[in-house]
Amino acid sequence: MDRLNIVCPHCNKVNRIPNKESYKVANCGNCKESLLDTTPIELSNENFDHVLVNSDIPVIVDFWASWCQPCKMMAPIFKDVSKKYPLKVLFAKVNTENEEAIASKFMIKSIPTLIIFKQGKEVKRVSGALDPLRLSNFINENL
Repeated sequence: MDRLNIVCPHCNKVNRIPNKESYKVANCGNCKESLLDTTPIELSNENFDHVLVNSDIPVIVDFWASWCQPCKMMAPIFKDVSKKYPLKVLFAKVNTENEEAIASKFMIKSIPTLIIFKQGKEVKRVSGALDPLRLSNFINENL
């Protein structure tokens, strides 16, 4: 694959960029923000399918809720680990309180639950909070 479809984490527009091992600069053609931003994006009913279907890189989704203590422990770990994967993995979050339909569609029974999607299809999931090493291993095993 000589080009990748990357969904902009800022405006959700799809960008086609050269497939390279690493990038010094990669900006969205629409909003001009950096595609290298690894901050996890919030997914909702409005953008969930769009992001998963249009992303050529794996998408890891953290299903969480504000009342969940393990989710609160996991959030900074998820954000910190995301920094190691610019344009390799897209990190996203789904608030199961606000997005019950998505949680139901994927039969989320406990939180936090992490699901890795490739080409819009679930490839692996794990439930429970992970430490940074276990999270990195989970991602690397499924790239």
